[in-house]
Amino acid sequence: MDEEYDCIVLGTGLKECIISGMLSVSGKRVLHMDKNKYYGGESASITPLEELFKKFKHPSPEDTYGRTRDWNVDLIPKFLMANGQLVKLLIHTGVTRYLEFKSVEGSYVYKGNKISKVPADEKEALTSDLMGMFEKRRFKNFLVFAQDYKEDDPTTWKAVPGFDPVNTTMNTVFTHFNLDKNTIDFTGHALALYRDDDYLTKPAGDCLKRIKLYSDSLARYGKSPYLYPMYGLGELPQGFARLSAIYGGTYMLDKPIDEIVMENGKVAGVRSGEETAKCKQVYCDPTYVADKVEKVGEVIRAICLLDHPIPNTKDALSTQIIIPQKQVNRNSDIYVSLVSYTHQVSAKGWFVAMVSTTVETNNPEAEIKAGLDLLGPIKQMFVERQDIFKPLDDGRESQIFISESYDATSHFETTCLDVLSIYNRGTGEDFDFSKVKHTLCEDEA
Repeated sequence: MDEEYDCIVLGTGLKECIISGMLSVSGKRVLHMDKNKYYGGESASITPLEELFKKFKHPSPEDTYGRTRDWNVDLIPKFLMANGQLVKLLIHTGVTRYLEFKSVEGSYVYKGNKISKVPADEKEALTSDLMGMFEKRRFKNFLVFAQDYKEDDPTTWKAVPGFDPVNTTMNTVFTHFNLDKNTIDFTGHALALYRDDDYLTKPAGDCLKRIKLYSDSLARYGKSPYLYPMYGLGELPQGFARLSAIYGGTYMLDKPIDEIVMENGKVAGVRSGEETAKCKQVYCDPTYVADKVEKVGEVIRAICLLDHPIPNTKDALSTQIIIPQKQVNRNSDIYVSLVSYTHQVSAKGWFVAMVSTTVETNNPEAEIKAGLDLLGPIKQMFVERQDIFKPLDDGRESQIFISESYDATSHFETTCLDVLSIYNRGTGEDFDFSKVKHTLCEDEA
């Protein structure tokens, strides 16, 4: 191992594996190490089912759960936006050749103690039970504006007098279309996927792009804008690991990391036992550099095993439900996701639901009750609380680039923003999405 590399990546969480693949494809000599024996780190998929019960210190599962090796349960399940950045990364890097995806059947939002399908086009807006008749027409007009909006084409801004994507706030846009508070609530949280309401006072351009992304993603597959990989999210880090290996990356699992070697304030290598690998840069998750990160919050996640779909979702075999913060008097949204045997993540007839949110009180389990109440009878539940860490600096001085912990969201958009930020800080360049010339559909063909 006493060799020199351009970069050493520590940890095989999804973010680290994506970064490793991107760096390898761009011609860097990469060594990728993990103290664990398995891929995925915090974002691993657990199989067989006994391992999940063991991890959470539960007695072994009963026979009722079918073949335990049929289970692949994500510790941090998230969906991919069909037109989103992770799918673009998968296509650009060629990782799609290792993976198979299935579209998620439903996308719902919680309002007034019940769930409704998220309306994402003009037709759905007019039939939605989330709004009254006059509000539907106002929302339809707003959606047309959002879907036609192009940041670099002022002719698409005309519906809002004086509109400017940098100086006009989203509040101003909503006010122009005279939308009520509930409509604004589900638009911001279930379509634009914001986690709080800070976006309302910020430039409208970002929010409009997010709504357009949701609509474009929905248009691709029809049922919802989300995709999910067969056999669970554990397939994603392994796909990027294979990509890195094809481009010369070296992988070492079950390798203790004893020291990140520094010289004159910059990283010089990584020591494992008696061996030291030299490098110019280190990329890692927060668990490898406790002195360089700070705790900024906490997430609670409940993994629930069900023998039925979530009620009131038309028996969807996969779905996402977002509970906007204001609907349950909170500062953070609650996320509910469901996948099932159709994704090869559970035995026949079984479902895996996840309820997650950002912790706000001293009683986190009570904070996810609104989400758990939507699931119907739960056969088994595993609850975990995890600290959220962020790096103390951008890494440019030390050349140690650290990812943030995974947040409570049930989609990958925030994960991608972190990866792209790290890539920019480490290479001095933005990742060029213009190279992505084809779609996932074409890639599958």
